[in-house]
Amino acid sequence: MPLYEHVFISRQDLSNAQAEGLVEHFSTVLSDNGGKVVESEYWGVKTMAYKINKNRKGHYALLKSDAPAAAVQEMERLMRLHDDVMRVLTIKVDTHAEGPSVQMQKRDERERGDRGDRPEGGFGGERRERPSFGDRPERSGGFRR
Repeated sequence: MPLYEHVFISRQDLSNAQAEGLVEHFSTVLSDNGGKVVESEYWGVKTMAYKINKNRKGHYALLKSDAPAAAVQEMERLMRLHDDVMRVLTIKVDTHAEGPSVQMQKRDERERGDRGDRPEGGFGGERRERPSFGDRPERSGGFRR
């Protein structure tokens, strides 16, 4: 069977449990129609680039599936009819990537607070002292035109 990745955005006023419930609901739709969900991820609430249906944020979720085309079409049809789902994107892939998605890796880095990629003194190299106002040369009076 072909492999797919589905990302969908649900309304921001849902609770986390309700958003994760949508992931479970659409996973069962796939499995009822002869497919199976290989992996699912709930990415959390994220700010969108533009408003969709007067919402600035949305709950993002990813489903990786191994399903026939008919099962995917049925799941997409039900997603588009569901009031809580704002956007759906389905991509056919050759293979599923191993491990967590890039979004989950970003979340892990933020939670750890690990900033090991920065040098000790920052990106500018060594720390430099700023000159005091007394080190400036004397200005000549008046404005030039």
